[in-house]
Amino acid sequence: MANVKKEKGSGLGGMISGIIIVLCIFAGWLIWTFIMGDGANFEGGVNTGNPLPGNYLAMVYKGGPIVPVLMGLLLMVIVFSFERYAVISKAAGKNNLDKFMSEVQTSIKTGDIESAIVACDKQQGSVANAIRSALVKYQDVKKEGLESEAAAETIHKEIEEATSLEMPMLEKHMTILSTLVSLGTLAGLLGTVTGMIKAFGALASSGTPDQALLANGISEALINTATGISTSALAIVVYNLFTSKIDTLTYSIDEAGNTIVNTYRHFRGTQK
Repeated sequence: MANVKKEKGSGLGGMISGIIIVLCIFAGWLIWTFIMGDGANFEGGVNTGNPLPGNYLAMVYKGGPIVPVLMGLLLMVIVFSFERYAVISKAAGKNNLDKFMSEVQTSIKTGDIESAIVACDKQQGSVANAIRSALVKYQDVKKEGLESEAAAETIHKEIEEATSLEMPMLEKHMTILSTLVSLGTLAGLLGTVTGMIKAFGALASSGTPDQALLANGISEALINTATGISTSALAIVVYNLFTSKIDTLTYSIDEAGNTIVNTYRHFRGTQK
C-alpha cells in the first residue's frame, strides 16, 4: 500500500513538474512577444524597427526566436530555486539548525533523551524527524538491554531508514536544475549559430554585403550567447547552494546518530 501511494505521489509530482516547465516556456514567449516586443521599445513604434538607444528589452528581443526558449529556461531556474529553497528550509525545521543540533547533542550526552525528543517535536522538519526516530529506537534498545554493537547496528539502521524516507523530497527537482545548467548553454549556443548563419548569409550576398543584416545576425548571436550563459551561471550557483545545504542536513543527522550510539555505549559501560 505504501509503495502504491509513493508511486502515485511520484507520478503526480512528475505531472506537476511537467506543467511548470510548459508554463515557464509559455511565460517566456509572452514576455518576449508582448513586453520585449512592445512597439514602444523601438524606433517608429513597431518591433521591426531598431531598438531605442539604451533599451535593453528591445535589444534582447532582437535575439530572435531562441530568446523565448532561453527566457523559459531562466524562469524554470527561478521557479524551481524558490521551490527548493522552501522545501529545504522546511526540512531544516522552524528554528536555527545549529542551535537545535547543539541543544539535542547536549541532551543526548547527558542522557536526557526525553528532552531531546521534545526538542525534535518543537523543531519539526526532516532532520528533527530522523533524529527523533533514532531517539525512540534508542529508548527501545535500552529497554531490551541489547549489547553495544547490536544496539549500534539497530540505531544506525533506523537512521538510514528515516533518512531514506526524507531524502527523496529534499533531492526532488535537483535533477532539473542540473539539467538546466547544460540546456541554458546549449540553447544559447543554438541561438549563436543561427545568428552567425544570418551574418554569413549577409556576407555571401552578391554585390555589397547587407550591413544591416550582417549587424543583426551578429547581434542576435551575441544576445543569445549572453542569455544562455546567464541562465547556466544562475543554475550552477543555485544547484551547488542547494546541494551544499542538503549535505549539511544529512551530516547533521549522521552526527546526531553517532552521538546517540556513543551515548548508549557509555550507558552499557556503566552497567558493567
